[in-house]
Amino acid sequence: MKTNIAGLMSLIKDLEDQLSLLSTQIFSHAENKRIIELTGKDNVIEDYKEDFELELKEYEEIIQRITYLKSVLYEKNNEFKLSDGRTIQTAIVDNTNLRKLKGLYDRLLTKRNSKIRVTEVNNSYFESTEVNFDIKLLKSKNEELVKKIHDTDFEISKLNSLEFDIK
Repeated sequence: MKTNIAGLMSLIKDLEDQLSLLSTQIFSHAENKRIIELTGKDNVIEDYKEDFELELKEYEEIIQRITYLKSVLYEKNNEFKLSDGRTIQTAIVDNTNLRKLKGLYDRLLTKRNSKIRVTEVNNSYFESTEVNFDIKLLKSKNEELVKKIHDTDFEISKLNSLEFDIK
């Protein structure tokens, strides 16, 4: 079967969603119900043994398939390289950390200098708060981060569209 990384991730997600539904079914079919009358007569009213066994077998097969597909995904993420030589996996980790740094920069850029007049019973003064970093420099760094993240994401998306075979 031919696919690409994006298709592979979609397939894995679909199988994981299927697992979630299947686990609910398995759990509900894990018990049979019987009525035992006082006379000793035994009546089975809900028998899910066959359903349970089939669903459990299917669950185990899907788990094995997901394991295989994820190994292919990780292999491809470590095999395909961006133009700067980084693997997709490395670039994903880099971008995750760069986004954290960008979040910090964004929060810092909301800081402003302020001056508040404080009046006490016998005293009045101004309390001044000043940012202790260069706002223009931080804005510039933030813009560079945005460009770097965007460029890396674009390269990853191009690599994600490369086709390869899976079993």
